[in-house]
Amino acid sequence: MRDQDPGRPDDAERRLTTKEAAELLGVKPETVYAYVSRGRLGSRRTHDGRGSTFDAEEVRALARRNRRDTGAPAASPASPASPASGQELAVRTRITLIESDRYYYRGVDAVELAARHSYEEVAEWLWTGELRSGAAFSAPESSVTVARRAVGALPEHAAPTDRLRVAAIAAAVADPLRFDLSEDAVLGTARILIPTLVAALPPVVRDGDDRAPLAHRLWTRLSGRPADEPILHALDTALSLLVDHDLAASTLAVRVAASARAHAYAAVSAGLGVIEGPLHGAAGGLAHRMLLEVLDQGNAAPVVAEELRAGRRIPGLGHRLYPGEDPRARALFALLEDIPRAAPALAAARDVQATAARHTPLHANVDLALAVLTASSGMAPSAAETIFAVARTAGWIAHALEEYGERPLRMRPSGLYTGPRPPQPLPE
Repeated sequence: MRDQDPGRPDDAERRLTTKEAAELLGVKPETVYAYVSRGRLGSRRTHDGRGSTFDAEEVRALARRNRRDTGAPAASPASPASPASGQELAVRTRITLIESDRYYYRGVDAVELAARHSYEEVAEWLWTGELRSGAAFSAPESSVTVARRAVGALPEHAAPTDRLRVAAIAAAVADPLRFDLSEDAVLGTARILIPTLVAALPPVVRDGDDRAPLAHRLWTRLSGRPADEPILHALDTALSLLVDHDLAASTLAVRVAASARAHAYAAVSAGLGVIEGPLHGAAGGLAHRMLLEVLDQGNAAPVVAEELRAGRRIPGLGHRLYPGEDPRARALFALLEDIPRAAPALAAARDVQATAARHTPLHANVDLALAVLTASSGMAPSAAETIFAVARTAGWIAHALEEYGERPLRMRPSGLYTGPRPPQPLPE
């Protein structure tokens, strides 16, 4: 395949390797995967599952758009990259940067920040660029009461994201100032909304302290086991590590809502709606169930084999934005290694990784590390999704704030119509 020029017109039907796509775009392979994760480029797994391939014409169209955005002459009107066929959307942000297997919150190493500061402090840094030592979130009783009443009316089998969405909507209705989109007002909403979401979840144990750090309050909603300081620190760190991760699907939904000037509660509700998808927030729960299966069978091999036989990806392994190890997983695993109760689940996770990576290196991602935390803490599989959603709410608020400062309704790409050309006869 290498003897063909990826830029030649007669090569349009052939799919490009990652290296070829990177060469055509003039970027590193990691950037190609970043384009995929942000929806700027489609990809397809190779038959052996060890890599990705890319449509040659789509890559060339992206290369033309990139040249246009950097000041090169505009494409011709007939070009697929022309504004008439839908201009590529690029979102400038000062919140999170991901590069070289590391990620940063406002230029500060996110892992180091999470290791030294609480979730509330990290959230404040993300929102304001200032570190408020000892920051603590609390919600007024009126907000908590209306959210709990609404959540309490749901069926017992309601999923965590169902409860969180309903709690956010109920809290919004109770807030007459929700339409004030000034920075101070939105920050005030954020500091109330996040603890309200946690307080609205049905408690597993009744001895929680509403004045305790947020991670402590969340623990009582997820586990009936007593919590010591190391495990609570691991949960708090997990929340901080998951606060934001650039323009994930749910974050983009939040920015679209904020672009239309939806209030902060509605923007968060948009994010919660997307995070429920099986390709997003549910990944940690899938990894949790897999670890329980490995622990039950005593060996990862049959579990991995069954996943592959069913045509499913092994949950918790690999990440498009990290060719190497997911830094969030590395940080969380380091904490869990010092917690004796986590040892069996941690060994199961290592077994899964080693079994799946027999022929090619595969690194654990944060979903697998989060699954070790939840599985070893007596939590339900859905706990991983709850942790993810609560943590990411702070990041969504940061992106909503940023979007409120942009031109309204800019998140409005044009459709590329591919239906029958008019005029068509009226249907019979």
